[in-house]
Amino acid sequence: MSSSSDSPRLVAVTGSSGMIGSALSARLRERGDRVVHLVRREPSVDGLPDGVEERQWSPSERHIDPHALDGVDVVVHLAGAGIGDHRWTASYKEEIRRSRIEGTETICAAVAEMPQPARLVSGSAIGYYGSRGDDVLTEESGLGEGFLAEVCRDWEAATWRARQAGASVALARTGIVLWPGGGAMARMLPLAKFGLAGPLGSGKQYWAWITLHDLVRALIFLIDRPGITGPVNLAAPTPQPQADVVKALGEQLKRPAVIPAPTIALRVALGEMAGDILGSQRALPIVLTEAGFSWDHEDLDAAMAWLAAVEDQSQA
Repeated sequence: MSSSSDSPRLVAVTGSSGMIGSALSARLRERGDRVVHLVRREPSVDGLPDGVEERQWSPSERHIDPHALDGVDVVVHLAGAGIGDHRWTASYKEEIRRSRIEGTETICAAVAEMPQPARLVSGSAIGYYGSRGDDVLTEESGLGEGFLAEVCRDWEAATWRARQAGASVALARTGIVLWPGGGAMARMLPLAKFGLAGPLGSGKQYWAWITLHDLVRALIFLIDRPGITGPVNLAAPTPQPQADVVKALGEQLKRPAVIPAPTIALRVALGEMAGDILGSQRALPIVLTEAGFSWDHEDLDAAMAWLAAVEDQSQA
């Protein structure tokens, strides 16, 4: 997977302290790019890694430093309240939606004001499609139903100002990220080690998954290819029923788990969020595939072997 340009870029990243943003920033610097971390606090000057600088923005106030995007070639917008960080109370659902809309509109207004609008890779999620059972979903599939689908619709629509200004905009619809230090796996791995990570509900719901390693590679693929615009499914080409995902994890850890977590228990524990965890998205990455992207972890066996190896290294 080669870059479309040999010259280093200046890439601005929102959400740079999160699971995806921090991994992306590190990989960009490894290949020679410089990175601007857009932060809400007062920017630091000292103690930053080589190739990193901080510039300030305040999405809740819809404000960004007028010089925050000076010299920036690409913006990767990942900021937003975590989907799985809290129980979905009415107030937290509003925070999930508001943080995405305000942040995206703020970034896109700044991109639109640039003399030459930067390439924008803006976060979204596979949740756009809602729960669709066994239906095969591609970037051409329509909007689904439910809270996350509505959030994704409005989140993507908030990029309109950048698009109107002529910016090249890709909408990164990310699937379930496999990484031991965050996301769904951070909760499942401790259970899996004791043989307790069985299927959720029926286990028949499809999970469109991707390892953090391949997700970062896919984001860089989009950074390097401004000709790819619109929605892009960031998921491995082999979505699997959730029961198969936890089975593969258990086999890799030599801790098979077969006892399902009852649907009613999940709903009591997780509230409305359980509906989305139990939802099914059999989403395929058609745009990435046709553009020539190749996965290092294309199937569950490779993904879980990598996941277990990373976990072992972190425990060493």
